[in-house]
Amino acid sequence: MSALPATMTCVEIKKPGGPEALVPTTRPVPQPKDGEILIKVAATGVNRPDIAQRAGLYPPPPGASDLPGLEAAGTVAALGASVSGWKIGDEICALTPGGSYAEYCTVPAPQCLPLPKGFDMLLAAALPENYFTVWHNLFERGRLSAGESVLIHGGASGIGTTAIQLAKAFGATVFTTVRTPEKAKAVRALGADHAILYKDNDWAAEVKKLSGGVDVVLDMVAGDYLPKNLQLLKPDGRCVVIAVQLGATATISAGIVMVNRLTLTGSTLRPQSVASKGRMAQGLKEKVWPLLEAGTIKPIIYKTFRLTDAADAHAELERADHVGKVMLTV
Repeated sequence: MSALPATMTCVEIKKPGGPEALVPTTRPVPQPKDGEILIKVAATGVNRPDIAQRAGLYPPPPGASDLPGLEAAGTVAALGASVSGWKIGDEICALTPGGSYAEYCTVPAPQCLPLPKGFDMLLAAALPENYFTVWHNLFERGRLSAGESVLIHGGASGIGTTAIQLAKAFGATVFTTVRTPEKAKAVRALGADHAILYKDNDWAAEVKKLSGGVDVVLDMVAGDYLPKNLQLLKPDGRCVVIAVQLGATATISAGIVMVNRLTLTGSTLRPQSVASKGRMAQGLKEKVWPLLEAGTIKPIIYKTFRLTDAADAHAELERADHVGKVMLTV
């Protein structure tokens, strides 16, 4: 611990607001608690929950840093008591409870993973938030399996590009919605079987015509998309809600849920227990890391900014022109 600097550069939220609310500052380097690892951060991803936190709509859970940032890659700088299996200097990526918009952040050890072989820090930092989210929601909660079909909304997003590749790698037929022809071309190149322009089409009618119905929907839109999603599901289908960009309320038919034996579920990742996230990490290491190391799937990076330019990175993400991830390097 004595070799660590006393202070670090980080980006804090001065007060809720637009991208300009993100301000570089200096703070003390955090100290790892029992069961935690201190990471010297090399890169971190920019995610929609960071924007929600910046706007004052997504407070960090109790005990977490008030700094934004939900994922990181870097090197192990210090180990808290009772941490085993890691040593100082190990290269690492992690799903963080917050705080990765900084030169150093702490994270519970079960939420850490080794870098996939052949990955640099930037690529590894693009993994945790999206891959934990997709693994948990599409495969654990949605129970997607080989031979089934899935509708993934927001196919060009970081979540979408991850979900498309994983669904194809595990043998599913993929339908997705996107905003522009350029994004449609990009997601088809990642493996999507059908990419539907939601602004120019009745996307639900188009999916129905092409598929006759799907087994799983991964929905990051909600609002009036939700009843349409349920209508598209085959008997015993599953709809998994992971964000509510069009609103958190909708009117749905309980009858269609009962008659078709549908499952409507969803989750948020950040409030879940360390034990739960540790289980997800082990599933990823066993089932997904080999696919990354083989080059079967990969994170898609759209644009990279310096940590101190986090405000510009948020503005870029909010423009919604991206295909894949917006990243910060430290």
